[in-house]
Amino acid sequence: MSTQTAQLAPLTRRRQKEVVAMRGKLLFLGGLAAGFVLGARAGREKYEELKATALKIKESPTMQEAAGVVQEQATRLYSEGKTKVTDRLANSRFAETDLGQRLLHTSQPSAIERDMATSGAPTTPSTGTSF
Repeated sequence: MSTQTAQLAPLTRRRQKEVVAMRGKLLFLGGLAAGFVLGARAGREKYEELKATALKIKESPTMQEAAGVVQEQATRLYSEGKTKVTDRLANSRFAETDLGQRLLHTSQPSAIERDMATSGAPTTPSTGTSF
């Protein structure tokens, strides 16, 4: 009797986890459905209003200034990171390999560096748009 109970205990715990996971999925789908219905009821007018507000915020001088500051910090962090990685690689056994030598002595800029030189901002690979 006790061995049968011991065998059922893990099965019960596993079943409980499955039930909790299923409950989470159902709640997510219910929220998704409610959002869809409410969004459809709000209609195109509300969508256009939200879009106009987002565009106004994006084009505000304060937001533009903040974006510039963030861009400068990203550029600085990228440069510092690249320098650190290059230094670390140069002082490792990897630098002794053919691939290491090619990577360390390449004269071509990376894709991010080319984007930043032309547009001042890196672009996303899939869309080609700035971050």
